[in-house]
Amino acid sequence: MDETKIDRDAMGRLAKALVFICGADHPTTVALKVASDSGSDQEIKRARTLFLKLKSSERNAALAMLAG
Repeated sequence: MDETKIDRDAMGRLAKALVFICGADHPTTVALKVASDSGSDQEIKRARTLFLKLKSSERNAALAMLAG
């Protein structure tokens, strides 16, 4: 399976989790959705950067939603 494909799928799931946690109009949510839809390396890098800038509690909550 293609590594980019896995990243796109994960970002799509993270975007859905962040809609609940941060809201649909939050810049990180929007960036993750765009990266998931487009799959461009530049958009994926931007979304990862924004995700890592979230508060640790928001990141952990989103990751817990994916795990659980």
